[in-house]
Amino acid sequence: MPTTDTAARPGLREFLVHKREAVLAREDAIAAGTLSGPAVLRAQSVADGRSGVRRIRIRDHQILSDSPPDYAGDDLGPSSPELVLGVFASCLTHVFEIVAARLDIPLDEIRVEVEGQMEPRAGRPGFEGVPREPHNITYQASVTSPATAEEIETLYQTVEAECPLLALFTNPQTIAGSLVHTPSGGPAPEPSAEARAGDRG
Repeated sequence: MPTTDTAARPGLREFLVHKREAVLAREDAIAAGTLSGPAVLRAQSVADGRSGVRRIRIRDHQILSDSPPDYAGDDLGPSSPELVLGVFASCLTHVFEIVAARLDIPLDEIRVEVEGQMEPRAGRPGFEGVPREPHNITYQASVTSPATAEEIETLYQTVEAECPLLALFTNPQTIAGSLVHTPSGGPAPEPSAEARAGDRG
């Protein structure tokens, strides 16, 4: 009969043994110069013509982002700010895995909860000084482990120092944007008779 003893099932601790092999092999490749140069990361978002749902494409993956009903959405996916907090939580969790694997610290569970605020009235009278972006962002990481308190503190401090998205949010960034305008097909509509009459005064 199948066992119901969860301790007998492979879990995160066993995965980190496998992760350690990959982490050390990657670091050896970096040291040897066989893994070098900046990796170019790309993402694309396209608005669905019927619903306005944003289809985010990253490599062979697709993520839906949508708005709640009070913003003309169908709530088919998280909003963009929610996704930002979600990927931050995911990045922190992954860096906990990487560092724990490298330092050979056993973990049975990692959980990261991220919270932030957004003020819909930001920029309006009386709220001019309120940020439009997610702010007051906090995170809480929880781990279950047989490791000592000193080992877990070392793990935490190393994650704080190495998490790329934590650095992204806390360090000044340079973002360059551009716009490509493609005219819609067909000639521009002729102004109405009322509009022409109005132009003549």
